[in-house]
Amino acid sequence: SGLSQEVGSVEQLSLHCAEGSLEWLYPTGALRLRLAPRLPPAAAATKDRSPQHVTACVKPAGTFRGAQLYLEREGVLELLLPEAPRPHVRCFSWLPREKVALFLQATPHRDISRRIAAFRYELRGDWLARPALPAASLTGEGACRPCNDTEILMAICTSDFVIRGSIRSVSNDVELQESIIGVSAARIHRQKFPLFQAGGWPGRPAGSIRTPLRCGVKPGPGTFLFTGWLHFGEAWLSCAPRYRDFQRIYEGARRTHQNPCEFPVD
Repeated sequence: SGLSQEVGSVEQLSLHCAEGSLEWLYPTGALRLRLAPRLPPAAAATKDRSPQHVTACVKPAGTFRGAQLYLEREGVLELLLPEAPRPHVRCFSWLPREKVALFLQATPHRDISRRIAAFRYELRGDWLARPALPAASLTGEGACRPCNDTEILMAICTSDFVIRGSIRSVSNDVELQESIIGVSAARIHRQKFPLFQAGGWPGRPAGSIRTPLRCGVKPGPGTFLFTGWLHFGEAWLSCAPRYRDFQRIYEGARRTHQNPCEFPVD
């Protein structure tokens, strides 16, 4: 609200919150959005460390019209979201000493009455001890490689959700380049939000977890321990060992006092 709505005008705003959304009605001129997330005090006070990366992700609304979104880094513009973009998430990282901003520029139209430029954003730093994007999956290579023992042990302590369950379906969304894993939960160890709710089959809580399509996830038998993160309100997979393998890894770490947290093992 309160924008001048003059062609060629640029309004300056700062984004301090870790996540949020922006909706620009009837865009004219431009908005310059300075990215300035507030670091936790412990991270801000840390000395004698190399600079930490900060990562931002933006996701356009399905009705994104009337503007284009650019990343402004050290005065250079890079197009992130064209007008009427595909619903893909775009992410980028920078060092705290770098000057970055989002530049939302209205595109000229005779009729702006039905155009709304809206998107959601997330700002994350490596002080959060979590991946900025889904990093590992059930199968594949590179970013889709299975987690090693240390990553599995850390995942059960720090993830947004830890679910013991089985795969009941896998569907692929080619447009979003995502696979959606339908999971039937035998036990919910942790979930920060009600991702898995009662009413699934067969009478168990059920929910869905996403992973990049390139990981090539396939449905398979057995019980897994699914861990991961919330990304724009959706569950994304981090580590998913078979439960019997997790039991072996955890018991071994507990015997040598190397388990980073206590976890109930049947």
